[in-house]
Amino acid sequence: MRAMILAAGRGERLRPLTDHLPKPLLAVRGRALVEHHILGLAAAGIRELVVNLGWLGQTLREHLGEGSRYGVRIAYSEEGWPALETGGGVHRALPLLGPGPFLLVNGDVYTDYPWAALAERARRLPAQDLAHLVLVPNPAHNPGGDFALAGGRVRNAPPQATFSGLSIHRPELFAGCAAGRFPLLPLWRQAADRDALAGELYTGPWSDVGTLQRLQQLEASHP
Repeated sequence: MRAMILAAGRGERLRPLTDHLPKPLLAVRGRALVEHHILGLAAAGIRELVVNLGWLGQTLREHLGEGSRYGVRIAYSEEGWPALETGGGVHRALPLLGPGPFLLVNGDVYTDYPWAALAERARRLPAQDLAHLVLVPNPAHNPGGDFALAGGRVRNAPPQATFSGLSIHRPELFAGCAAGRFPLLPLWRQAADRDALAGELYTGPWSDVGTLQRLQQLEASHP
């Protein structure tokens, strides 16, 4: 099984920190955000990773290398700048991800979610499901939520929970998509309308490290 870490974004709301440092390399609790993900995935037995590169991509590549010091192998999907957004970035990386379900992780979230459980869900993903989303209770910065969840199925309305940045996808979700820049959200909306989108609610530690304030709050909460 393989996993992709989305790491191409600019991190505008984290400036000036991200003017000279890729957002996934920001330190959280003594380690770069992306390293928390890599080590968690490796501990869950996922050793084949794909990282997409956009803003300051060479800096990220030089920091992570080929992955051996983390016990993984990292392949890179080069996007250049401007990057291809979430959907376009994953679509470009599909040849590196193989034919089966793969894990997809936003590079700017911090969580204690059990990666082994997500990998097991991917192995058992029902054939009719194009994706599986991990949702969380709505945080203060997204009180309206993104999706509804009922009986393990993700629905578009009424929104009750927020997408966590952790998910599973089948390559078939991208059937018919053309190369280029496009978001992932419309593909999820379409899958939900077709009852092809599964999900779960995670209530453990989680943070979207999208702003300087949230980064500071996360660091301040460290025991």
